[in-house]
Amino acid sequence: MKKLSYLFMIAAAALAFQSCNHAAKDAKDSADSLNKTKDTTTNVAATGGIAVSSDDAKFATAAANGGLAEVALGKLALTKTTNQAIKDFANMMVTDHGKANAALAAIAQTKNITLPAEPDSAHLKKADGLSKLSEADFDKQYVSAMIDGHKKTLDLMNNEAKNGKDSTLKAFAAQTAPVVQMHLDAINKIKDNMK
Repeated sequence: MKKLSYLFMIAAAALAFQSCNHAAKDAKDSADSLNKTKDTTTNVAATGGIAVSSDDAKFATAAANGGLAEVALGKLALTKTTNQAIKDFANMMVTDHGKANAALAAIAQTKNITLPAEPDSAHLKKADGLSKLSEADFDKQYVSAMIDGHKKTLDLMNNEAKNGKDSTLKAFAAQTAPVVQMHLDAINKIKDNMK
């Protein structure tokens, strides 16, 4: 009996050490993992299931991740820059993406989709790097990040609006895409005026 209990303790210790070797998931990865376990095709009885396809759930987590990042970077910009155009843009990011995040969170709740609570590790790393820059370097890098991020977000929204399966998420994407396009146009204009 003692040998058996030692075997269980060794096995438990091995599992604990093995799990310590796996890198911690960021907020987006954790949300995607939770949604995968709620996928109605595999585990509906245990989880209650999600009311959307896995692709729609991935869209929701990606959109939430991007929105959270835009708000966080906008708040950072408000503390780092004295450029009024960038400050105005940053305020727009906080307001518009904050509204979109709230609308998406309401949809996610009705569909049983888990969304990330904070931006993913890549966005957190970007924010940390930006926070350490001088104002002039910050302005250039922030504008560049906003252009890149809004291009990706616009593609994400247009793809969901065209190919999504869930009508509510498709409508959200279709309503959000023109706002993202307006943001992209605004930040491109700021970049042009910085030259």
